Amino acid sequence: MTTRVVLATHNPGKRREWSMLLGGLDIELVLPEEVGIHDAVDETGATYEENAVLKARELMRLTGLPALADDSGLEVDALEGAPGVHSARFRPGPDAVRYQALLEALVGVPGEARTARFRCWAALALPDGRTFTAEGVCEGVIALSPVGELGFGYDPVFRLLELDQTMAELTPEAKNRVSHRARAAQALRPTLERVLGS
Repeated sequence: MTTRVVLATHNPGKRREWSMLLGGLDIELVLPEEVGIHDAVDETGATYEENAVLKARELMRLTGLPALADDSGLEVDALEGAPGVHSARFRPGPDAVRYQALLEALVGVPGEARTARFRCWAALALPDGRTFTAEGVCEGVIALSPVGELGFGYDPVFRLLELDQTMAELTPEAKNRVSHRARAAQALRPTLERVLGS
């Protein structure tokens, strides 16, 4: 029997990504608005894990369904880990404004000192009160200029060490093998199989 799991996003694209990451499991990911929830949960946590847990638990409480949430960000070593949990709010405006502000903050920083990582925490909250979390990390460097047309957010300026390409140069299938969210999903998958009976 398929288990419905509410996903803490209002973005259908993110649901498609998670559905691909969890392919083969007997679960149906539903968006909050599909079960009557239209407001976003405030991300007031100090860490990605706290934000993911907060969102998952609140959606589970509101819907009575198992809830899956994630929170992620970009950590740049030369900026002492910034923008971190504030990645989505680093600068107001579209993605290009944020990554251009990041590039400006790194002017004069040489290539070998532009190390960075994408970090993601995923959380699953169950109606019986149990909560499970998992982390995924993807190492790279910040490019000198944006490259690639795919992806979103900081993808055009994040060059993966293992592939020597930016995230924005990868197909969705390739990105779903190496991204921080993919790695968090892989880490959480055995728990989903066990507790949801998939």
